[in-house]
Amino acid sequence: MKKLFTILLLSIACISAMAQLTHTDKGAVDEGANAFLKKAAAKMNGTVSFSVSVVNLDANKKETFRQKAEVLYSAPRYRVKAGDLEIYCDGKSVWQYNRPANEVVVNNLTTSDDDLTNPAKLLANYQKSFRAKFIREEDDGTVIIDLQPYRSNTFHKVRLFINGKTLVLKKMEQHNYDSSRGEYTITNFKNAQALDTDFAFDTKSHPKVEVVDMR
Repeated sequence: MKKLFTILLLSIACISAMAQLTHTDKGAVDEGANAFLKKAAAKMNGTVSFSVSVVNLDANKKETFRQKAEVLYSAPRYRVKAGDLEIYCDGKSVWQYNRPANEVVVNNLTTSDDDLTNPAKLLANYQKSFRAKFIREEDDGTVIIDLQPYRSNTFHKVRLFINGKTLVLKKMEQHNYDSSRGEYTITNFKNAQALDTDFAFDTKSHPKVEVVDMR
């Protein structure tokens, strides 16, 4: 019984260490969760590439959509290729290329461009839109942290699953108010090399593509 009590105290101490709350005008701030996410975001420093498998589930947890995306990220630049859609961002402008429509739409980059198909970007900028909350650490060392949006949205939280040792983001879940859920599984995470041209749509190589410039 004494040994069990000691283990229980240690568990509570570990949870308390992660959940260090500070109260601000935006509500309670989980300092432990923010510190951990800062380390995880640092893992994205430099240039990284990874695959994202996106699955949407309805309220009955039946699959309604599946998509795979390839992401190249070098803050604040990124490139996302997902099916017939390609997104390029050079840190100032965003090109959205729709291959079947043979059209690319160009916009200025805004602070609201938090595309969930780019988990690296979300992790780097989450504090602008979300409050972090430590949930638990799994037996395999996976740390679970919830991101709760400051403003009303179609979802009430984004749950992050992060490898506690490598600090690599493994999975995200978008929990919607209608009980549906989006799951984002990250694989093939690695350091990469890239050129400036990798983050901008090349109009010269696509002379027949219609360019809609909204800047």
